Amino acid sequence: MRNLISFLIKHSPLFLCLFYVIVSLVLLIRYNPYHQSLYLSSANRVSGEISAVTGGVVSYFNLKEVNRDLQQRNGQLEQEIIVLRQQLNSRSDDSLTLHSERDSLLRDYTFVVAQVIGNSVMRPNNYIMLNKGLRDGVATEMGVVDHQGVVGLVCTVSERFSVVIPILNSKFRQSCKVKGSEYFGSLVWDGKDPRYALLEELPRHVSFEVGDTVVTTGYSTVFPEGIMVGTIHSFEKDKDDNFYALQVRLSTDFSRLKDVRIIENKHRMERNHLLEQAKGNE
Repeated sequence: MRNLISFLIKHSPLFLCLFYVIVSLVLLIRYNPYHQSLYLSSANRVSGEISAVTGGVVSYFNLKEVNRDLQQRNGQLEQEIIVLRQQLNSRSDDSLTLHSERDSLLRDYTFVVAQVIGNSVMRPNNYIMLNKGLRDGVATEMGVVDHQGVVGLVCTVSERFSVVIPILNSKFRQSCKVKGSEYFGSLVWDGKDPRYALLEELPRHVSFEVGDTVVTTGYSTVFPEGIMVGTIHSFEKDKDDNFYALQVRLSTDFSRLKDVRIIENKHRMERNHLLEQAKGNE
C-alpha cells in the first residue's frame, strides 16, 4: 500500500495531466458539433468492424438454422405462386391489371440485402447495425424489412455500415392499417415486450377482430403498401374514446434477426421535395 501511494505521489503530475487531457477531450466533443461528428463516425466504424467479425462467427454456427428457415420460406412461396397462377389463369382480364401493378411496384423500389451484425431488444431505445453502407447505395430514411415483415428505418450511415431504428425503439412511428380497411393509425412501441407494439389512434368505427393482419399503408416514402407488420393480439380504448389502441403481435422475431432487405423508393426524394414545398407555402 505504501509503495502504491509513493508511486501515485511520484507520478502525480503525469496523472493530473492525463486527467486534464481527458476532461478537455470530453468537453470538446460534447460542445463542438464538428468534433462530435468525427468521434461518432470513428466510433461507428470501429464498432462496425468488431461487430462484423463477431457477427460472421455467429452466422457460421447458425447456418443450419438459417438453411432450414430458407427452405420453409421457399415452400411457402411456391404454394403462393401456385395459387396466384390459378387465379391469373381463371381471370385473364384481371391478370393484366395485376401484372401491371406488380411491375409498377418493382420499378418504384429497389432492394439491398444486408446482414445484421449488431442488435438489441431489451432497451427502451434499441438499435440494429447492418454490414452495408454508403458504398452499397444505402442512405438514411430507407426502410428495412426481413422475410417476416417490417424491421425499421435507417438512421445513420457510414461508408460500409448503417444503423437502423427498429420498431423496438420509442422514436419509431409508422402509419399502419388493418388489412382490408382504409383507416390507419400510428404504430409505436411502449418499451415493454419486444414481441408486441401498439397501433394507436385507430377510429372506433373500424371493424376488426383478434388475429387480423396489420400492414403498412404506403402513405410514407419508406415502405410500400401491404408490408406485413403483425397480427392483432388484443385491443382497448385509447385516451380518447373515439379511438382504439390495438396490441399488435409483431411478425418479425427481433431476437433472431439475421438477414434483412433495405428498401429504396426511387421517387422518395421527389416526393419529400414536393412535401417540403407544400409545407413552405402554408
